[in-house]
Amino acid sequence: MKNAHLPQRPQSRRLQQGMTLVELMVAMAISLVIALAAVAALTVARRGFSTVDTASQLRDNARFATDIMQRLGVQAGYQDVAWATTQRKRETDVSTNPTPAVFGINNASRASQSDLPEVGTSRTAGSAGYGSDILVLRYQASETFPGSGTPDNTMINCGGTQSTGTSAIPIDRDDRMVSILYVAQSKGELALMCSTSPNGLPPFSITQPLVQGVENFQVLYGFDGDTTGNPEPIRANQFRRADQLTVAGDDLQTNNNWRRVRSIRIGMVLRGAPGSTQDMDTQTFYPFGPAKSSATGTIGSAMSSSSDPGTVFTPTPDGRLRQAVTFTIHLRNFQDQCAGTTCS
Repeated sequence: MKNAHLPQRPQSRRLQQGMTLVELMVAMAISLVIALAAVAALTVARRGFSTVDTASQLRDNARFATDIMQRLGVQAGYQDVAWATTQRKRETDVSTNPTPAVFGINNASRASQSDLPEVGTSRTAGSAGYGSDILVLRYQASETFPGSGTPDNTMINCGGTQSTGTSAIPIDRDDRMVSILYVAQSKGELALMCSTSPNGLPPFSITQPLVQGVENFQVLYGFDGDTTGNPEPIRANQFRRADQLTVAGDDLQTNNNWRRVRSIRIGMVLRGAPGSTQDMDTQTFYPFGPAKSSATGTIGSAMSSSSDPGTVFTPTPDGRLRQAVTFTIHLRNFQDQCAGTTCS
């Protein structure tokens, strides 16, 4: 047979083709872009979720702080029936001058648990919590009925603990519970702290963070500045700082001033964790609320003062979400224990 010695070719050939290097690099580049876009979208979504979650947490913290301080303010100055229905002569001796139920220290912190409630350490510029104040509130526990010797458990301290047991019953008109509120570091984060003790006297070993993330705590006092000689002032017509109510070297006049406080205005700035917001712009907060200038209409601070650091608060941009909270506590109980010629 002709050409029988030649090898036979296969009847069919499969053509095999692969990707060129250029095509492979293009595919990898496209895949990388898609992956980066997916990661970016996920990151933005996670940050958005973190911001929303932090905003919700700040609102909850603000609501809790407002509720607890409103309740403590309502209690301030309360006296049990046994003492509220009796009177004593007006005090003229500093040694027997009754301590007011409401007291504060401007731009101060507590250095020691053994300090008296009226003792504070001035904060230095640039320190954590600079400008924040101390608020002291006093009140008595109440009995289920006069002479029962059993508290009705309606009065609480700043930690939310009820006054229980016979030791909670006041033995005299000046035997009162005390709650001290101030800003300090707690586990590496600024917090609104609560200090109290079972009998209202030092040492205040029961100290705990009340609300985490409070970096600015401002207090003003609604003061009855009536100078007409009204023996029983009942209204506030001006707001004053704590240092404006304190008279150096005159404890008698200082306490008399504090007894004319009729309301308490609270301003706070709360912050979230680092990275809780994507906004790195510089922000200014007004703890006592913003106000517009009547002349220019620009936003400014209500009740601010250059003598009161913290009333205009501009924190360093650090990626933290912040919220300002402002509210006023109207004191329900009569504070002026020395009205006219007698004190109630």
